Amino acid sequence: MSAVESAVTEPAVTEDEAALRRAAEHAFAYLDSLETRPVAATASLEGLRQALGRPLPERGLSAIQVIDELVADASPGILGSQTGRHFAWVIGGGGPAAMAADWLTTVWDQNAGIYACGPAASVVEEVAAEWLKTLFELPGETSVGFVTGTQMAHATCLAAARHAVLRDRGWDVGRQGLSGAPPIRILANPDRHGSVDRAVRFLGLGSDSIQPLALDDAGRVTGAGLQAALAADPAPTIVVLQAGELNTAAFDPFAELAPIARAAGAWTHVDGAFGLWAKVSPARRDLARGLELCDSWTTDCHKYLNVPYDSGLAFVRDAEAHRAALTLSTSYLPAGGAARDQIEWNPEFSRRARGFAVYAALRELGREGLAALVERTCRHAEALVEGLAALPGAEKVAHPALNQGLVRFGDDLATDRVIAAVNAGGEAYFGGVTWRGRRCMRVSVCNWRTSEADVARAIAAARAVLAEATPASAQAALGSA
Repeated sequence: MSAVESAVTEPAVTEDEAALRRAAEHAFAYLDSLETRPVAATASLEGLRQALGRPLPERGLSAIQVIDELVADASPGILGSQTGRHFAWVIGGGGPAAMAADWLTTVWDQNAGIYACGPAASVVEEVAAEWLKTLFELPGETSVGFVTGTQMAHATCLAAARHAVLRDRGWDVGRQGLSGAPPIRILANPDRHGSVDRAVRFLGLGSDSIQPLALDDAGRVTGAGLQAALAADPAPTIVVLQAGELNTAAFDPFAELAPIARAAGAWTHVDGAFGLWAKVSPARRDLARGLELCDSWTTDCHKYLNVPYDSGLAFVRDAEAHRAALTLSTSYLPAGGAARDQIEWNPEFSRRARGFAVYAALRELGREGLAALVERTCRHAEALVEGLAALPGAEKVAHPALNQGLVRFGDDLATDRVIAAVNAGGEAYFGGVTWRGRRCMRVSVCNWRTSEADVARAIAAARAVLAEATPASAQAALGSA
């Protein structure tokens, strides 16, 4: 075939198709490089500002040029959280089906605010919500909101809780506001995540409304402490517990605490950003025993489910309170009728159709795959903590209850130096935290890509750092450790 004939018979490639193909090429190249590229970002703040701070062009550029230059400029500043050797925060990778569905979500570009704007987006959330309720063994009447992450899931659930506890005192907060309302107090695990406090501020309840509860030696709220706190004040009360503390993955004893709170007329909310997924594992489910007795729950899909970012879930047992706290209707929005209008269950109006990626991830993994993922990452977390703690001068501070653990290297300064040196080496990436007044390396594993080889590489990286900091006379002992 001649060049002329080929040009006539082959369809022209549109600009959007060319740009998407080029983006796919860059994406595949990035995924192919995960094993060899440094986990830490290599660019400095100033370097990124210089590279990305191009003048706004007077005339637009081709889409391919924009994508090529974006990749070149941003690449040194991309943290390798997709790799199996990122252990600093509770960040999953992107599972194959979830990433692919997320790409399609972008191309389909549905506004998942109401059914009329994206019928499939509405129904896929409806179906995935039922699957998730079954996996977590939550009450059948529970309503579900697909939100950006646990931060907004807390805001959603606590908005429903605020509505319910004031409704029970004869006050309609949606109509009357908070001015003049009975003051709400919040009894919470003192080791809670800061996103709880932030949600409380968002809702106008104020951080002064939060009162810490007594803990046992394992960092769990005690029944006696909760009972005493509830008896001390008859005010409308929300109790905040946690399924998986951020540093040690401690779980509050829900089977004991939820009935105490219910008997006192309090609402019990659970921060289950990653710990809720213990429910899917036969080997770990007892950690979350009694969780279904509470009133609202949060979790992140971009953690254990390994869905791309912008994916959290809010579960509320009292669907009426959930809907009343968030719903909106205007004359120009057609009501969904029998369909599910997503705007009634989350605080956003126009929003990404994030349910597609969740749906795809759940179908790809299934029950068995989810259980295997949780159990595998827990084993890797245990091996990593034990392996690091066995190094000369290291100390195990907290063995993982689930997938989180703590290790320390001598004093505070030495611990921070080890973390910085390991990260700078590029083989693995860890974070530091001050736990009970001591600096520690925090170990977190929830990426589906993490393997035994990744664990071994991370331990070897820490061993090498410690060897460099150890006097020559101790090198032989280090080598045999």
